[in-house]
Amino acid sequence: MAKILFVMTGASYWTLKDGTRHPTGYWAEEFAAPYSQLTAAGHEVVVATPDGVVPHVDVMSLRPSMAGSEQIALELEEILRSAEELRRPIELADARPDDYDAVYYPGGHGPMEDLWVNADSGRLLTAALASGKPLAVVCHAPAAMLATRRKGVSPFAGYQVTAYTNDEEDAVGLAAKARWLLEDELVNMGVHFTRGEIWKPYTVVDRNLHTGQNPASAAPLAQQLLKVLN
Repeated sequence: MAKILFVMTGASYWTLKDGTRHPTGYWAEEFAAPYSQLTAAGHEVVVATPDGVVPHVDVMSLRPSMAGSEQIALELEEILRSAEELRRPIELADARPDDYDAVYYPGGHGPMEDLWVNADSGRLLTAALASGKPLAVVCHAPAAMLATRRKGVSPFAGYQVTAYTNDEEDAVGLAAKARWLLEDELVNMGVHFTRGEIWKPYTVVDRNLHTGQNPASAAPLAQQLLKVLN
């Protein structure tokens, strides 16, 4: 049995460029799909957040229109209710990659508020990448890679990476309101950004780094982790 660290945002809002707070958190599918697959296979999940706060789900991600159907939304809610790990997270500052067989970062807009400047997360990502163990990051969570920069240089520079695209941000009406766009910042950091069709599953593997473009990519990422861990 493997032990997987889920590093999650502690934010419940995302500050837009006009200073208003857009309600957010983590995206339900991006936690629930990998969590259910990994735990069903017998693996252990530990959740870590900044200061150990209980992560806040983005309520938009539980709407049937966003989840895909009313039935899917109900299934997501049930997974979140049953996941005791969500209610007893450890402090991100105490998390050590050496204690885990893999690290996974679910997204939602929350990481654009806190993890992108979180030094503890930056150190953990740097160590996880260097460890050679599986590191999976999806949707907006690659924003956390921005916190790995030291004097402007990131260990992720040169890696093939995907993430939530400018086109997807524009499609939900938030690109024009954002202080910065994730795709742009990752490109500026020096990653080789690649993408698939918007909203469709798309994943990229480069060495031990697994990235997914959007919520639909979370389940395929989990399947990749299972193959590597088994």
